[in-house]
Amino acid sequence: MSRRHRHVVFIVLSLLAALLPARALAAAGNALTVFYKPPSAWSTVNVHWAPTGGAWTAVPGVAMSAASCSGWYTKVLDLGSATGAQLTFNNGSGVWDNHSGANYSVGTGVVAITGNAVAGTSDPCATAPPSSPPGGNTATVFYGTAGTGWTTVNIHYAPDGEAWTAVPGVAMNETACAGWVKKTVQLGAATGMQAVFNNGSGVWDNNRGANYRIGAGTTRVSGGVVTAGASDPCTAVPPDTTPPTAPAGLTAAVDHVTVTLGWSASSDDRAVTGYQITRNPGGNVLTTAYNTYIDGSLAPRTTYTYSVRAVDAAGNLSAASGTVTATTGDAPPLPAGGAMLGGDPRKESIYFVLTARFYDGDTSNDRGGSQNVRSGNAANNDPMFRGDFKGLVDRLDYIKGLGFSAIWITPVVLNRSDYDYHGYHGWDFYRVDPRLESPGASYQDLINAAHAKGLKIYQDVVYNHSSRWGANGLFVPTVWGARDGQWDWMYSEKVPGAVYDPMQENSLGRAYNGDLWSTTAPPGNTCPGYGTPNGQFSPEGYTIHNCQWPSPTAKMFPANLYHQCWIGNWEGEDSRSCWLADDLADFNTENPVVQQYLIGAYNSYIDMGVDGFRVDTAVHIPRVTWNRRFLPALQQHLVQKYGADKAKDFYVFGEVAAFVNDKWNRGSVNHSAQFYTWKERRSYVDDDVQAALDQYNYEEQLGTGNQPASTNAFLNGNDYHTPDHSQFSGMNIIDMRMHMNFGDAPNAFRNGADSDDSTNDATYNAVYVDSHDYGPNKSSTRYAGGTDAWAENMALMWTFRGVPVLYYGSEIEFQAGRQIDCGPTCPLATTGRAYYGDHITGTVVASGYGTVSSASGAVATTLNQPLVKHLQRLNQIRRAIPALQMGQYSTAGVSGGQIAFKRRYTSGSVDSFVLVAISSTATFTGIPNGTYTDAVTGDVKTVTNGTLTATVNAKGDLRAYVLSLPGNPAPGKVGADGPYLR
Repeated sequence: MSRRHRHVVFIVLSLLAALLPARALAAAGNALTVFYKPPSAWSTVNVHWAPTGGAWTAVPGVAMSAASCSGWYTKVLDLGSATGAQLTFNNGSGVWDNHSGANYSVGTGVVAITGNAVAGTSDPCATAPPSSPPGGNTATVFYGTAGTGWTTVNIHYAPDGEAWTAVPGVAMNETACAGWVKKTVQLGAATGMQAVFNNGSGVWDNNRGANYRIGAGTTRVSGGVVTAGASDPCTAVPPDTTPPTAPAGLTAAVDHVTVTLGWSASSDDRAVTGYQITRNPGGNVLTTAYNTYIDGSLAPRTTYTYSVRAVDAAGNLSAASGTVTATTGDAPPLPAGGAMLGGDPRKESIYFVLTARFYDGDTSNDRGGSQNVRSGNAANNDPMFRGDFKGLVDRLDYIKGLGFSAIWITPVVLNRSDYDYHGYHGWDFYRVDPRLESPGASYQDLINAAHAKGLKIYQDVVYNHSSRWGANGLFVPTVWGARDGQWDWMYSEKVPGAVYDPMQENSLGRAYNGDLWSTTAPPGNTCPGYGTPNGQFSPEGYTIHNCQWPSPTAKMFPANLYHQCWIGNWEGEDSRSCWLADDLADFNTENPVVQQYLIGAYNSYIDMGVDGFRVDTAVHIPRVTWNRRFLPALQQHLVQKYGADKAKDFYVFGEVAAFVNDKWNRGSVNHSAQFYTWKERRSYVDDDVQAALDQYNYEEQLGTGNQPASTNAFLNGNDYHTPDHSQFSGMNIIDMRMHMNFGDAPNAFRNGADSDDSTNDATYNAVYVDSHDYGPNKSSTRYAGGTDAWAENMALMWTFRGVPVLYYGSEIEFQAGRQIDCGPTCPLATTGRAYYGDHITGTVVASGYGTVSSASGAVATTLNQPLVKHLQRLNQIRRAIPALQMGQYSTAGVSGGQIAFKRRYTSGSVDSFVLVAISSTATFTGIPNGTYTDAVTGDVKTVTNGTLTATVNAKGDLRAYVLSLPGNPAPGKVGADGPYLR
């Protein structure tokens, strides 16, 4: 339920009124005429008062009557012999005005009180006009009701500097048109107000708790979007019959089988909304919102002719441009690279590592960076870039020995910032960071080595933002800098032709940045006050100058390539078009130039043979942009490389961060994880910026009750059914709801299942307890629920629907309870991102998934820890039972246990059916008769009446009874008894 605006209520209670004798009225006493104007539109006004030296009236006082001018109330009080009084006022419903706790002290005669002050000693209605307050400003508000289902709408508001109206506000009852309600608010001298809306029955729209900011004039509020200076939506607009001007100067450039078109922008009496490009032969009509277009994947050695027409919002088409002809060359050869392993990604379990913090295979590429000393890392001999690809190659047998078949690694692109070991500050998306590579252990070498052991590589990718220093090859800002005595420590000497290389550090630990700074403003500078002191100082006392640090509002980035605002509302539209933090420069992902930069970069990693992408900050790019641009481009390249069938094996799972415990993220469908698993339900204009706004409004107005539903994760009784992926977007998700509720496994189980009908196919969800960002319930510390709780969590993740993910070191409760991240303000060794390598030194050889043939040193000790043994066996059991990997599930007919379900997977000759009970005994009824064998104990039960009871008496233990079916015998007992599975 939406949160309402909270009023500050001043309540005056007078115990003396009940203790002192009642005041006797004088026959002919002093009189006081009180005029009072409440701070908001009270429907009842009482004056609670006491004559000087006398008792107070009983709470809430006596009613006042409406005066002759608007907003004022009056009451004549008999003071008896007193020469003054104390006054307070209230609305009869608990809202008081007691002069900020001081009460109003007045004399006899006439007094006018408003605005928390005594305003005069005369009748305000004798001179004041019965119209607007001083200033006469008004706000005309139109509120869109389409999709809300509201028949009544109230506006609850507070002009700047004034109090809020009484709940629920005032009715929006002025004449409007279908889909809109209207109210004109008197602002007086105020120039704006805060407002929220409600339906009079307890349902509120308060802009996700932020309230709406509305200025004077006409404003439209619809679908969470405020349009200031708006026109009346109920006023008919003359039809637009004027077409745009024809595009001019059409050019074409050819690169292999790609043609890049450009032309001069058209103009229109209202606005050009896009362009239509006709390509012949074939008469294909292509569309774009920009005056450029990249036409890729054309036939080789073929001549194409293009012409362009502009279009406006009314659909008016301009005359055609002149034509241009382009002849393609040969298709570019695919890079040598590698090939992904393939296979259904749900068969895998994933080990997640911060590469730079996992295992140090090559100390020569260790780098501490400019924050090495300040962070405390230097004192610990623990540089931020410590682990590397060679370390991963060396420890692949450890990961496989745990039973994992896939590794999720943090971003590999060349980063650039003061503290960038994690990989999320990308600067050159076409280069691998050299601090991760070594001779014989390049990124390609890692992929090849992992594949040779049957391990997939899932690469973390970032489409939303670059480093604050821009993205090399797209745009890099020039910042103010000077070697002026104060800043010599920061700014390297300029070296002609030198390029950024983080391996080349001087003794102070900073990376070369001579390519970024200039003492004088560069040509075309748009940053105001370039190089002038801004009145601020660094912690060392050095003068800080304008344009010294890139930011969205400093006008150091071109608006066509980067967004230029800070996020204000994390569940609002601006969360998809503004910067998250000062080190994360937000790409304008609606621009085709930016899109092609990112698409080209990530295609190069597909060509290297990675097996999937974990998509960082996916929620901060509109779904329509994913669905129209990035996901189709990714799929197109995969199909070109692998063919349509194998391309489906590439696993894409997005981070749609929703740190709440409810099904829909604070009621916003656009910011809920499951929303991103669906295709669009309607078409939008070609302009990606407008399309994102239109999509946001459309889906928010439809609301949570009108979103698509799916049965893809659910059994039909006891039967598996073919899932319907026709509306799948191409992006799976990290299961944020289970993650947030993993404080205990039963809660995670219930919450996860509750969201599955709104996810396209929840059997593809990536499931984890904690990560490099958060623990359960948005905790800032690594999970510390205890070993038994960890065992139970793992038992659930490895048997319930979805793909289990474990953050490095959790197998030994590494850094449990430690703060996950503190930036450079504390040593990494004290955080959840500490270096893990000391626990896995020595030798280890994996003989299979979850089995180790030999181990020595610290890694042997680690492999003997109880959770490691538990994890190894869970991986063995999961790999032996297809239903635990890819099956649909049901809880129908399941009773007794807090975590219990049945799963089945049927495909071709495979038919796998299993009953799972975790931590406590559960009974299954209505199941197929037959012979069931528990994969944990080997216990065999023959079912003749459709009922089976699985007895479990220990936290973290489980039973997995598998039905023997024709051609699909139960695997029997899998693995050896351990500390939890026995």
